[in-house]
Formats: sequence, C-alpha cells, structure tokens
Amino acid sequence: MNIKEVAARARLSTATVSRTINQSELVRPRTAEKVQRAIRELGYYPNTQARALVSGRSQMFGLIISDIVNPFFPELVKSFEFAAIHRGYEVIVANTDYNSERMGGCVRRMIERKVDGVAIMTSEIDRHLLDELSDRRLPIVFLDVGKLKPLISNIRVDYAKGIREAVQHIVSLGHQRIGFISGPLALKSARTRRSAFLKCIAACGIGERQRSVVEGDHKIGGGDMAMTELLSLPKPPTAVLTSNDLTAIGALRAITRVGLRVPNDISVVGFDDIELSQFTQPPLTTIRLSRDELGRKAFDALYETVEGQRRQGQEIKVSTGLILRETTAAVKVMSSGQAP
Repeated sequence: MNIKEVAARARLSTATVSRTINQSELVRPRTAEKVQRAIRELGYYPNTQARALVSGRSQMFGLIISDIVNPFFPELVKSFEFAAIHRGYEVIVANTDYNSERMGGCVRRMIERKVDGVAIMTSEIDRHLLDELSDRRLPIVFLDVGKLKPLISNIRVDYAKGIREAVQHIVSLGHQRIGFISGPLALKSARTRRSAFLKCIAACGIGERQRSVVEGDHKIGGGDMAMTELLSLPKPPTAVLTSNDLTAIGALRAITRVGLRVPNDISVVGFDDIELSQFTQPPLTTIRLSRDELGRKAFDALYETVEGQRRQGQEIKVSTGLILRETTAAVKVMSSGQAP
C-alpha cells in the first residue's frame, strides 16, 4: 500500500496527501480530515524515513535523563512523550547514570539519529560538550546548566524556594540540630541544593556547630549510608533534609534499623515528591518539583524552536514547594529542657 492509494481513496492529489501527512499548515482542516479518514480505512502507515527525506526533519526529539531507575525520571519522560505524541513527534530516551562520560555517548547517539532537538534533563555535562552542541546548531533545552543562545534554552528550577520552606518548617517545630544529605557534588543541581540549604539554615540562625552536611548519591543505598554517618555523630541531628526522595527513603531505613522512630525521634524531609513518597511509612514530607511541568516545558521549548516560532533561547522557570505529610514533628524535649 502506498500514498497513491490513499490519494485515490480520498479523491485528492498525492501532493495534497503528502502535505497532510507532513502536517503542512497549507492544508485545510476539511481536506486533512478526508486524508485521515482514507488512511484509517486503508490501514495505511506512513513511511517515517521517506517523510523525513521530504521534510528535512526526523520528527524525533532526544531526551537525556540521569537515572531511569529513579521514579522521578520516568514520570518526566511520560510527560515529555505525551506532549510529543500530541504534536506528531517521536522520542528517543537515553540514560547517563550520572556519568559525564556516558553523557557524551548519549549525545553522539542523538546526533547520529539526526534528531530535530535534544532535551538534556541532567547536569552531568562538561563544558567541551556544551560547546560542541552549540556549534552544531541543534536546538537544545538544558536543565539548570545552559547559557541562553540562539536555539538554546534553559529550564531554571527555583530549588531555594522549596528548601527555604522546608528549613523554616523544621525550625518552627523547634529543631536546632539539622542535617542535610546532598546528592553527588559533581552534579551542579546537587551543589545548588546544598548551597540553598546552607544559606537558608544560616538565615534561620542555626550555627555551623548545629548543622551537619554529608554527601549521598541520590540513591536509596547512599541515603542509608549517609544517614548512618549522621546518626553516629556525638550529637546527631534531630531533623534531616535530603537532596531527593530516594535518599530520604534510604534515611528512613537507617533510622528504623537503629530503633529510632520517624517523626517521634527524628524528622525527615525529601525532595522531588515522587509518587512513591506518599506511600512510605510514614508518608514522606517532601519538596515538590513537578515532573509534568518539567517535561511539558522542555518539549514546548524545543517545539517552538524547531517550528520557527522562536529562534532565540528562553529562560524557563519552574518553582518548588513544601508538601507536608507525616515525617516531620516537633522536636522531642527531655526533662532538662534540651533536645536529646
């Protein structure tokens, strides 16, 4: 079956059918509907490779993420793909596993597949690779690491807002010894979250001796190990903020293992608000970063650039906010009037 049969069934020219398949704005809606009806009746599937040769576009976007195992990223992929399908695009997904060298391979794969644009939703990328991508004139949207240029946009997450709300909440509950488990400090996003925590904690009057910061790896095992380290301190924190929800889940496991209770003995706050966070025991208080908003805005930025609606890159802001559940409570005060 070929395009001529579709044209015959719709009683239109092959050129009109071709323009309809390639989503040309020159085709009237009634004409496009006749073509689509003929396609459905005949069970015709357009040859995407041939269509790409005609249009000069692959109708594909690349999406690079850090960790496909982390529930945060599949939720982002789902949002991005939903927007892509709605606009007639396909998506190629690549996973870096927080490895900057692997990132280079992911980018080369996208270039070889001749994608129309790439959304890089991770921060493990070196400057040389950024420069190479810029030189190729490929539409790109970055997460937190991009510099605005023609064809290059950047999504800027307001990590500080959610962290400030979390710190203020913890301090309002009477906590003075507060810990933070960061992500891998090789990642810019992890450094940004850590910096925001230190700034907010200082603004709340918590001194250096009362705060403890350790590095995790954004995974459950790393959260367990980092929390174990905090618990081994002479005066462990009574509340802990974490750089993502998987880290918080690992922290909950470490706390339970030593016989302590959350939130009675120690409060815990996550970051991301993955779907799983509401099903932990107890449900996790966390800072929400919308994956749906990230995925949708990343796609829209690429689409507007590729379709010629916008050539200059844009700065896109995404906010964060505290979600209160059951892993935070007022600090336990002993008879002496001091926290344990």
